[in-house]
Amino acid sequence: MEVRALEKYIRISPKKARLVADVVRGQNAVSALTTLKFMPKKAAGIIYKALNSAISNAVNNYGLTKNDLVISKITVDSGPSLKRFRPRSKGMASPILKRTSHVTVVVAGTEAKKVEKAAKAEVKETKKADKATAGEAK
Repeated sequence: MEVRALEKYIRISPKKARLVADVVRGQNAVSALTTLKFMPKKAAGIIYKALNSAISNAVNNYGLTKNDLVISKITVDSGPSLKRFRPRSKGMASPILKRTSHVTVVVAGTEAKKVEKAAKAEVKETKKADKATAGEAK
């Protein structure tokens, strides 16, 4: 099962953010969090936040365990650029592009844990149903 989180319109250039994303791509989610926590780059904090959100989505919405998650895909795409101008000599101006990024983090985990929980719940329900029918038969 794949779970994703998206951070959009982040005020950092995609080139700088991709350097950090390449470091954690394919790692275990928990070890990637510790790597990002101690990395001295601005993009590390942004990707940490996105990864933490993806992990929380997987745990809360799909019942996956945090330790079984792996970063299956992480992409940094360019967003819209803010266009500004800097004054130059002789009344001229030169453009400045303030770039933005969209960060997508996809974590994948094994579905075995979720299937086990569902199977245990079914067993409990059938036992309750058997007891109820045995009680009615008496």
